[in-house]
Amino acid sequence: MSLTIIKPGLLDTIQDLGRTGYSRLGINTGGVMDRYAAQVANMLVGNDTLEAVMEIHFPGAQFLFEQNTLISITGADFTAMVNDEPVPLWHPIVVRKNAVLHFPKLQHGSRCYVAVHGGYCVNKWLNSYSTHLKAGAGGFHGRKLEKRDEIPFKESRIYFAGLLKPGKEFEVLKWHVDTGSTYLHPNEIYIIKGNEWDQLTCQSQQDMLEDNFTIHPFSDRMGYQLKGVDLKRNERTELVSSGVSFGTIQLLPNGQLIVLMADHQTTGGYPRIGHVISAHLPKLAQLRPSDCIHFKITDIATAENLLIAQQQELNILQRACLERLNHVVC
Repeated sequence: MSLTIIKPGLLDTIQDLGRTGYSRLGINTGGVMDRYAAQVANMLVGNDTLEAVMEIHFPGAQFLFEQNTLISITGADFTAMVNDEPVPLWHPIVVRKNAVLHFPKLQHGSRCYVAVHGGYCVNKWLNSYSTHLKAGAGGFHGRKLEKRDEIPFKESRIYFAGLLKPGKEFEVLKWHVDTGSTYLHPNEIYIIKGNEWDQLTCQSQQDMLEDNFTIHPFSDRMGYQLKGVDLKRNERTELVSSGVSFGTIQLLPNGQLIVLMADHQTTGGYPRIGHVISAHLPKLAQLRPSDCIHFKITDIATAENLLIAQQQELNILQRACLERLNHVVC
């Protein structure tokens, strides 16, 4: 069975954690923008973290569920509702066949994730379910989701109807995730110095760390263009194109910054001023146009410790979710 798109959203795609190992061929990793929220969405419904999820931007789509199923919604708060009744984020939720999920109002955040138990049954491209829009590959026919699309689910052996009370269109299961530490101080982003940091003038280095930068409306999954004080280099030397990654901060010729996001190119020739630490990429992914960013320099050891702590939290969470789900089903 499946879910059906009855009203398309702005940009809803099937994504996973991305395809690795193909940068040498010019194929970027892609995948979800908020890896933390996507992994938690899968954990809450008992999936492996590598399963595909649906990434939704506001205004989001409306979905009709063609079967009883277990879902979770994580990330941004778009006031998720099932048949006009609000449902909470970061919870597992059993929904009844023919229920409609929709997102009528933006509260905060930039993108949310919907996972279903078992995962979406879509084809892989280069070992990943992620939609590559430019290549027209991966995900659901290599494109964003449109009206009347039917997204099939993988087979489930759990009888979810038994968890629904008579007359109820959904049932929220009793465990949830506390995400306070991951999204704490959302506008404060830690970075480590890039290869060309020292090419900035002393004044520009100071400006970058003391001033706020605003995300430009033209920002997208490829990169966040930032508006702020013009930054200057000591010398205007040409650079050889080199590898870049999710979170690389480049200095454009006009003195403004761009932060590369999930669909970034594989190489770039602009100065790499810094790199957003991996543990703060989820916060960055949930910022919206016109939101402010304040950069803070940290060191590699701190960046590694924060990422390790975040991964340990995810490991504990995954075990706990499986135990709770097994207990409820049994």
